[in-house]
Amino acid sequence: MTASCQEFEVTVHTSPGPTCGTFNGLWLSLIGSQGETPPISVTAGHHLLPGSTRLVSVRSSGPLGQLILVRLRLEAQAGFPDVNWHCSRVEVRRPAGGSGPQVFLCDRWLRPADGDVELCSGQLCLMADEREEKLKLHRLKQLQHQQQLIRWRLFVSGAPQCADLSSMLQLGPNLSYTHKSQPTNTHYLRGFNSRTESWTGFSELETVFAHTGDHNSVARFIKAHWKEDWFFGYQCLNGCNPLLIRQIRLLPPNLAVTSDMLRPFLPKRSSLEDELKKGTIYLLDYEILDGLPANLINGKQAYLSAPLCLLHLNQQEQLVPIAIQLQHTPGPQNPVFMPSDPGSDWLLAKIWVHCMDFQCHQLISHYLRTHMMAELCCVATLRHLPDQHPLHQLLMPHVRTSLQINLQARASLLAANGVFDQAVGSGLMTVPSLLSRASARLCYRSLCVPDDLSDRGVDKLPHSFYAQDARRVWDALHRFVSSWVDLFYKRDEDVQNDPELQNWVSDIDTHSFPEDSGFPRRFCTKAEVSKFVTMFIYSCSALHSAVNFSQLDFALWMPNCPASMMKPPPQVKGQLTEDDIVSFLPDVNATCRVLMALTMLSQPGVDFVRLHPAGSAGKDNQMHLFASDE
Repeated sequence: MTASCQEFEVTVHTSPGPTCGTFNGLWLSLIGSQGETPPISVTAGHHLLPGSTRLVSVRSSGPLGQLILVRLRLEAQAGFPDVNWHCSRVEVRRPAGGSGPQVFLCDRWLRPADGDVELCSGQLCLMADEREEKLKLHRLKQLQHQQQLIRWRLFVSGAPQCADLSSMLQLGPNLSYTHKSQPTNTHYLRGFNSRTESWTGFSELETVFAHTGDHNSVARFIKAHWKEDWFFGYQCLNGCNPLLIRQIRLLPPNLAVTSDMLRPFLPKRSSLEDELKKGTIYLLDYEILDGLPANLINGKQAYLSAPLCLLHLNQQEQLVPIAIQLQHTPGPQNPVFMPSDPGSDWLLAKIWVHCMDFQCHQLISHYLRTHMMAELCCVATLRHLPDQHPLHQLLMPHVRTSLQINLQARASLLAANGVFDQAVGSGLMTVPSLLSRASARLCYRSLCVPDDLSDRGVDKLPHSFYAQDARRVWDALHRFVSSWVDLFYKRDEDVQNDPELQNWVSDIDTHSFPEDSGFPRRFCTKAEVSKFVTMFIYSCSALHSAVNFSQLDFALWMPNCPASMMKPPPQVKGQLTEDDIVSFLPDVNATCRVLMALTMLSQPGVDFVRLHPAGSAGKDNQMHLFASDE
């Protein structure tokens, strides 16, 4: 061998999962700063089995210089299935050198359709720290390729844009995940698809619950306590939508209550004005629904309203409702319901609030604030942060599956004949308007936990377990993200001079929310980067878990969380019985369609990974409280 020739021992590692192997052939080239080797077959009559390694010798005919890339290419083999291959890493060793191997991490799926795939050696770094021109060019080529594959598309005017994808096949295996099998309770629910009438009564609902929800200890507790005022307030703080309730110091001008009306529900020798000053008055305001058209379900008109619900933190440290006005504009046919009203009137008013909360929970707290945020981050990251960028590696594990789940949601849940079309009060005609309104009202501070909890006055509320846990999770994430940012950005000037980072945040700003939302348009400091990245990770992980995985618990007993109301809000008091309430609730098949959808949404994917293996502190708190009273 001449002095200019070099020899390398190359070990290709297949990941250990049972489906990680392939029948396809693999070709490999080594790329150095001064040259590259011709492709060499790694398989040569062998297969890449799960968990296996393949050792090959690679010889260059001339100097390579510093080894910087490994190029892989899969080829389908005639007569064998074309299945994807999951490569863990490639290790390259120079036998004459005696040093440890140079590792080229992969940890992803490869396909023949991908063509040449190049793996980088070395640590994560910013573009400014990249010394090799070939690696700088590699970063640029990767982003140009990604920007051709992943483009922006308008979904709803005024709302964050989404990925321009029409088929799951466009995602490829690295942006996909696998569903778990269907839970058993959908077996019972599916049998009601043909029943388009109302439930016959609460006893029939209890019979269905015995088959579909009785195994769920949280749902059993909810069924036992759903009528109680303290539990209504508890759900506002710790239910599946803890993001709407806020402290107020002044009454809304369109809420037709007086101090005398509310005096019986406040402490002795206190008044509404006193309680407002003390900060014990809270409000749920569904103004965002005002005037929106409601759906037709089973050919029948459903109804929406825009309730105002006033709550009081009583001397037992319970948050309880004290006044509910079901329409936003006061008037003689829009009474204010209070705890002193007949039981059926007060219960129905609370059910109306729960139903309108369902609309805001599903489309705003859940879809907009977690799913659309994840897709926004994912698309911008794929388009502007190459694999070697430290924030790409930090963010992608949290957002990589967002394109699949959102594509499926737009093609099923939010499409013609989907669940929103067939069973939810805010149907397809309402979805664009509601998302657009919500996007116009959403501000950056509301997505950052410390700011949001303080602004809404729930950060120090007793029994506000979501707020307590959210702050702990946020703080832990923020410490980690800040440390990660400090590893790569030594000074604020490094942030300002990172073109990939600035292009990333600019792309997010361009395709997200209105200019006055407070979202950063560019970064000037490391602190700004850390807060922004923490916001995305929290929204896509802890917040999504809070608003998604808990929703079935609160909805299995349907009267606690109806998806639609089939009669208009009552205009007078004292004319309802408890049996009459059932006629307001969703039809049988609509109920079951929603529960089947929530059941599927509540199932984690096969490859679901928790932020921490100990699970959710919030769930522990919730279960502890329920168990203590059961």
